[in-house]
Amino acid sequence: MATISSPGLASGIDIKSIVSQLVALERAPLQPLQRQAAIAQSKISILSTIKSSMDNLGTLAAKLGDPKNWSGINATSSNAGEVSVSASDTATAGRFKLSVTSLASSQSAASSVLNTTGGLGIGTLSFSVAGGAPKEVQILAGEDSPAAIAAKINSSDVGVTATVLKDAAGERIVMRAKDTGAANTFSVNVTGGNADGLQKLAFGSGAPGSMTQAQPAANAMFSIDGVALESPTNKLTDTVPGVTLTLNKVTTAAVDINVTTDTEGMKKNIQAFVDAYNSISTLLTTATAYNETTKTAGSLQGDSTAVGLQSALRGMMRSVTGNGAFTRLADIGIVAAQNGTLEVKADKLTAAMENLSAVRNLFTSDDGNATTVGFGLKVKAFADGIGGATGSLNNRTDSLKQAVVRNGKEQERVNDRATRAEVRYLAQYNAMDAAVGRLNGLSSFVNQQVTLWNKSTG
Repeated sequence: MATISSPGLASGIDIKSIVSQLVALERAPLQPLQRQAAIAQSKISILSTIKSSMDNLGTLAAKLGDPKNWSGINATSSNAGEVSVSASDTATAGRFKLSVTSLASSQSAASSVLNTTGGLGIGTLSFSVAGGAPKEVQILAGEDSPAAIAAKINSSDVGVTATVLKDAAGERIVMRAKDTGAANTFSVNVTGGNADGLQKLAFGSGAPGSMTQAQPAANAMFSIDGVALESPTNKLTDTVPGVTLTLNKVTTAAVDINVTTDTEGMKKNIQAFVDAYNSISTLLTTATAYNETTKTAGSLQGDSTAVGLQSALRGMMRSVTGNGAFTRLADIGIVAAQNGTLEVKADKLTAAMENLSAVRNLFTSDDGNATTVGFGLKVKAFADGIGGATGSLNNRTDSLKQAVVRNGKEQERVNDRATRAEVRYLAQYNAMDAAVGRLNGLSSFVNQQVTLWNKSTG
């Protein structure tokens, strides 16, 4: 940028101020361009929010359009501390009483105090669980301490775990079958080792000095509605189809197990869908309206994409779909408010849920006709189309982004013109100032000569 150290020195004119004002005039087109860019950026921002909200609406609509989300089962226990329960979608609604007499347990056996002086000896432990084929654990030199033997048993797949217990008398090894149930007994055969060491870990042979049973293997004993039952485990996965029961304690009184259709969860899905729609509806209303109080227009007032989207959404929510008992959202209590949002009439929705198959059909029916498919499928398809890569929201956003780019280039051109004009103006005014300076010098010389001439002729 051109500069001048003493503009107007000869002429007395404030060249710097004049040039500054002229350059400001050159830059005047920037203001409307900047306003246009700000408006475009505001529209891009609000369209991005609308697209995000549409994606969310589509996700929630898809959830309602999936039949598996209408088969939810809810299971409760009157005493979860004693018997806890869960259910899959394959469970059948029902109710029963469950009493637990005893829990399933795993067999355990404990050795007497071991003589650890010099180690327990080198040998082999042969484990047989539930009458299965024996599995061996080799105890080698340097591995015959109680802790080392327990660690080796635990790292081997023999169906038994081992723990070392230590008190004032010394160290013992306690072994426990990994699985509960009366059939899961185990035996340990010992070859080699010391009589006062490794050989004390024998179990099931009745040999003197062998381990003694601390807890027997037992099945869980319980009853359902008075029918006596038993299980090798405390987790019952197939006693009642689709229901998992976990026996935690012997019951003090019969526990009520209630398996019901999860209509409350389905209602929550419907409410979430309505809330998502209302969020978009409110957003579009605000963005396209004129506020009489503040005398300001919404960012998308008059925008055909936003206005068209709002109209299409409202029309869709009033449309008819399917051929079941319920064909409109209003039939199940989802009604339009005066401001364009939706409202859920709780009492009517609860009554409608008594005919669950018809409510499900309202959202999931698929007859191949895009206009009459269930609302879940219809809204999901609409959201995917409007917010997709080639949808109107992306097209409008891309158009605005291109306009912002063009606007930026135009601003650059205005600034470039202003910079060149400033150089030109300064050059012109500096030249003028220099010319005035030369004229002033000539005037002074002439005046000086006239004064001298007058003196010489006086």
